[in-house]
Amino acid sequence: MLEAIRRAISFLRQKQVLHKLGVLISITVIAVACYVLYHMLRGIDANEVIDAIKRTEPRQIALAALFVAAGYFTLTFYDWFAVRAIGRGHIPYRVNALAAFTSYSIGHNVGASVFTGGAVRYRIYSAWGLNAIDVAKICFLAGLTFWLGNAAVLGLGIAYHPEAAASIDQLPVWLNRLAAFGIIIALIGYVFWVWVQPRSVGRGPWTVTLPGGPLTLLQIAIGIVDLGFCALAMYVLVPDEPNLGFVVVAVIFVSATLLGFASHSPGGLGVFDAAMLVGLWQLDREELLAGMLLFRVLYYIGPFVISVILLTLREIILGARSKRLRQLASGAGAEPTRHEAAVYVRERGDTGA
Repeated sequence: MLEAIRRAISFLRQKQVLHKLGVLISITVIAVACYVLYHMLRGIDANEVIDAIKRTEPRQIALAALFVAAGYFTLTFYDWFAVRAIGRGHIPYRVNALAAFTSYSIGHNVGASVFTGGAVRYRIYSAWGLNAIDVAKICFLAGLTFWLGNAAVLGLGIAYHPEAAASIDQLPVWLNRLAAFGIIIALIGYVFWVWVQPRSVGRGPWTVTLPGGPLTLLQIAIGIVDLGFCALAMYVLVPDEPNLGFVVVAVIFVSATLLGFASHSPGGLGVFDAAMLVGLWQLDREELLAGMLLFRVLYYIGPFVISVILLTLREIILGARSKRLRQLASGAGAEPTRHEAAVYVRERGDTGA
């Protein structure tokens, strides 16, 4: 059975069916989102949205910013976990934190995060002796943590409150609950599968050993905490509604995030917003848009600006040290000594390179 599945996947890859299907899904998601936005934003008064932003209490914004910061802090453990899972434990946490924060914040905004985030990671980790294959493995394991966390949050959340998912996908409540139980069973099955014996995916140098059962539970926990903080940030910013609990907002938020991710649009722009507007239809649209705009500033724009500054400073520092080493070599009339070169390499590491 497994061999038949592998052959089918190999055939689809050779015919580029999977790639074409992915492009088709992205275009479809974006087209539907544009249609929904066009109909839902008609009649929106921009001045009322601006007024709603101004009415937002500083305490709400500060609390949301705190949750966003906590989410990005948790997100750094995606890389910390992945780097150690591939046996590169000599790389310190500060480097993992820099790579995770900058790669995700830039990938979120630019789009095609697999490529943009991977490029940022390679620039940082290559200075610590990691090659392209190592970085690809890190991206894979970090992505696995993300998807396991999403599966756990969606499965548990929809099972508890299937009406939240039904507000987005427009499917019957019973079908959403059934799908949630399916997600939970699949997640339990995966944990059991990696628990009973070591598992690996890929071939040759691209082979990745999957984390075992206990480590997979840690992956799921990291993903849940990360998504939980992000959902809390959104929950703080949306208008108050007596019958709108955190679980409902979390399920809608994660669903909207995944739709935005599937579209590959920068920051899920348009797709995420359309899903949130549909899912939280009972809220005042101007106030909801105000909360979503504030969330974008806190979660997307702010971290993106900080990441660009950090990477720019890093390149300036490394360039200055490289120039100093070349001057030292030319001044001595010889190549730099092994000790001098070692100092430079160590200094590159100290900058988080």
